[in-house]
Amino acid sequence: MRRIDYVITYVESLGRSVEFYRDVLGLEVRVEGDGYVEFAVENTKFSLFARAKLPELIGGPGGRAPTGEIAFVVDDVDAEAERLRQAGVRLLTGPVDRPWGERTLHFADPDGNIVEFAQKIPRRRR
Repeated sequence: MRRIDYVITYVESLGRSVEFYRDVLGLEVRVEGDGYVEFAVENTKFSLFARAKLPELIGGPGGRAPTGEIAFVVDDVDAEAERLRQAGVRLLTGPVDRPWGERTLHFADPDGNIVEFAQKIPRRRR
């Protein structure tokens, strides 16, 4: 395998989730289709898909959130934390420096999917 092509998150309300990722997180909508919205991000595709359409796509309902984590690289985690707080988003963790060389914060989207913002920092020496 050479790379990840895309990540799709299944959501209950596509409209509510698009508003969150577009208006709160600042992602630009690139493609909209039947139960599908794709955002403009670098290096891969990030999309939302209406959970109600899953039986047509995969033959069943899929799992329930949270089933994983979506991580976005940002320039300034602390500034993003303040922006999120002002937008009414409750942080689950952070900002905190991690030993693997990132400063991170976590929060949940409207469906309970975990979202991480990460900023690259120098790794701690042991």
